[in-house]
Amino acid sequence: MNGKTGRWIGGVALILAPLVWCAGLLLRHLVLKDFTPEQVAWFDQYPFAAPGQLAAYAANPGFVTAAYSLFLLGAVLLLPAFLTLAKIVAAKAPALAAWGFLLLAFGLFARVYFAGVELTAFELVDKLGLDHATKLVMDDYVDLSYGLWRIPVTASVGQYAGGLLLAIGAFRAGTFGIVRALLFLWPCTLWMGVLKESELLSVFTAVALGLALVPLGVRVLTRPADRQVGETSPAS
Repeated sequence: MNGKTGRWIGGVALILAPLVWCAGLLLRHLVLKDFTPEQVAWFDQYPFAAPGQLAAYAANPGFVTAAYSLFLLGAVLLLPAFLTLAKIVAAKAPALAAWGFLLLAFGLFARVYFAGVELTAFELVDKLGLDHATKLVMDDYVDLSYGLWRIPVTASVGQYAGGLLLAIGAFRAGTFGIVRALLFLWPCTLWMGVLKESELLSVFTAVALGLALVPLGVRVLTRPADRQVGETSPAS
C-alpha cells in the first residue's frame, strides 16, 4: 500500500469513524423510545440494562439491529482512525503513540466480543421468545460479559490507559492542543459492555471525538504528502 493510498484510508477513517460511532450511540439511546415511562422504570429496577435492551429488540428488531450494527461498525472504523493518529503522533512521541494505540486496540477488540454476545442474545429472543431469552442471558450475564478467562473485560480496560497515553502524545507532538486532547480523551472513558444502555451523555462523548478527529482527517486528506500533518497551536 503506497503512501497516497494509506493517507486516503487514514483520512477517511478519521472522518467517518466518529460519525458512524455517534450515529450508533444515538440510535442505541433511542431504542426504548416506544416504551412508556412505567415500562422504562420497570426495566431500571434491574442491576443491568440487558432486559430493557432485549425487550426493545423484541418490539423493534430492525431498529435495534441497526443501532447495534452502526455502533459496531464505528468501533471497527476507529481502529484505522486511531492507527493514523498514532502514526502522526509517532513522529515526535513514538513510545506514547505505540502504547496508546496498542491499548486502544485492545479496547476495540473487546467491543467486537461484546457485539458477538449481543447478537447471540438477540438470536435467543428470536428462537425462544423474550421471557426465556432474558432469563438465560441474565442467569449468566456476568460470565457472558467477562468472557473466557476474563480476557475481553480485561482488554476493554485498555481504552482508558490507551486514550490517556495517546492524548498526551498528541498534545506533546503538537497534533492536538489541550482542548482537542481532552475532547479525544473524554470518549475513551466511556464504558461499554454487553447490552448496555446508551445514555445521552454517551452521544455527547461521540460528538467530542468527532470534534477531535474530523478536522485532523480533513487535513490528512487535503495537505500535500510532503508536509507534516497534524501540527497545531497548543491553544486549539
